[in-house]
Amino acid sequence: MEFFKIRRDIPFMRHALVFNLVSLVTFLAAVFFLFSRGLHLSVEFTGGTLMEVSYSQPADLNSVRDSVAKLGFSDVLVQNFGTARDVMIRLPAQKGVSSAQQSEKVLVGLCSVANGTMQADSKQAGKVVCKAGDLEPMTLRRTEFVGPQVGDELATDGLKALAFVVVGIMLYLAIRFEWKFAVAAIIANLHDVIIILGFFAFFQWEFSLPVLAAVLAVLGYSVNESVVIFDRIRENFRRYRKMNSHEVIDNAITSTISRTIITHGCTQLMVLSMLLFGGATLHYFALALTIGILFGIYSSVFVAAAIAMWLGIQREDLIKSAAKKEEDPNDPNAGATV
Repeated sequence: MEFFKIRRDIPFMRHALVFNLVSLVTFLAAVFFLFSRGLHLSVEFTGGTLMEVSYSQPADLNSVRDSVAKLGFSDVLVQNFGTARDVMIRLPAQKGVSSAQQSEKVLVGLCSVANGTMQADSKQAGKVVCKAGDLEPMTLRRTEFVGPQVGDELATDGLKALAFVVVGIMLYLAIRFEWKFAVAAIIANLHDVIIILGFFAFFQWEFSLPVLAAVLAVLGYSVNESVVIFDRIRENFRRYRKMNSHEVIDNAITSTISRTIITHGCTQLMVLSMLLFGGATLHYFALALTIGILFGIYSSVFVAAAIAMWLGIQREDLIKSAAKKEEDPNDPNAGATV
């Protein structure tokens, strides 16, 4: 399916050096901010207090979030889980303040907003309710402390997952195409990941488990675009024998532009809907995907394809069996069109 068809190839590779210099500067800036500022890690990685409360009616998350912020807590994550009446509150660890003190302070604060009094239910040990008149607007279901050791384990597992994805992509591309394509695609994909992390480090946006999931999704999404272009390059090497590598790559990218616009445009519309209407819970997840999609298109065209070209990709690398047949004088099919 094509919305439009470009009749004349766009000379992308003619400007590849300029765009890759821009990419290099952006990449180095992202690395600098990662080391100088670091990532603003969420409770899952740093440790803190996790509370689950239930309301008698659908909860107003913005009101709960504002109430907790007024108590002096920063970087608080408030989200629904299960139903609209169930709310999860994640508080970062504070020096000199225990998990029990944190949860009690938050519960008292929320109960005060509801103009009620906090009471313990003797029938169920550990259950605390906030009563306002004859109503029961809020019930504390559970509270627990996430220790720093759990955060370290999550960070380690996240890095392992990232490493496994990178190795898997390299093996797939090396088997499916050629090692030069594998190296080019991995450099381009890591370029996307580092730039996403650089944005989060520079603006000090919260880096949580959903953001890590978005980064891993971007790796797979970006390599998909690279595979489409690489596959078209291989077809062009078979089809156009008189074209050099620059012309083959330009033709491959130009012929897939319509597909790129349709695919990435539809995906970006969905991600933008999450970014604009998903609330605070999905905000940074959608933001990471938005950055990843935009840079994924850029890196597949100007980084991955250009690096493959500079590594010396040529027809013989992708069609080795055909090249051997043409070189064999005893082969009756020598010289036949592939």
